[in-house]
Amino acid sequence: MDKGKIIVLEGLDGCGKSTQLDLLYRSVSAVREARLISFPNYDSSTGKVVSDYLAGKIPCEGAAGAYAASGFYAGDRYASYAADWKRDYDAGKVIISGRYTTSNAIYQMTKLPKDEWDGYLAWLWDYEYNRLGLPNPDLVLFLDMPVEVSQKLLSGRYNGDESKKDIHESNVAFLNACRESALYTAQRCGWRIIPCSDGEDPLPIEEISLKIKRETEGI
Repeated sequence: MDKGKIIVLEGLDGCGKSTQLDLLYRSVSAVREARLISFPNYDSSTGKVVSDYLAGKIPCEGAAGAYAASGFYAGDRYASYAADWKRDYDAGKVIISGRYTTSNAIYQMTKLPKDEWDGYLAWLWDYEYNRLGLPNPDLVLFLDMPVEVSQKLLSGRYNGDESKKDIHESNVAFLNACRESALYTAQRCGWRIIPCSDGEDPLPIEEISLKIKRETEGI
């Protein structure tokens, strides 16, 4: 039996990824057996380390921090794959994943000088896909929403309580850097970019969903 496929939906905090992930899952599962997963898994023991990192309890700055934090997320993915969804992937299901190895490229690579980005990406793909044996995704979609737009949506999500944002969500400069690293990696690695705004306004949910559906046809 052929192994399954993996479609990854990426996007910065506040871009509407959760909504689009659910719509994508419904669309794919209507024609093929599918499984919806997302990372990090905060309910797991490995996810607890990620939670502590995002809460600022584990400082991860600079080059060492980029690789250390990448390891936290990679460990969470490996545990999830080995103990849970590997059987579905091996059975031929389409895995719809909210974030994946690709998130490390977006969020952790920014801690490195740009002349080290290619080296980091080579290390990351080798570490997770070769050494840990995680499946390489068949399609990566990046929901591209300007940070100033996503910040408005995040503030609405938290009813204006800025203290509810984690260390990534509250750092606008960092998020702008993440958008730059995401677009860089998308161009270098063949991700599909899904524009999600019209100027300062987010596009309608249905319009974004249709763009995603078109990109996933044939998977």
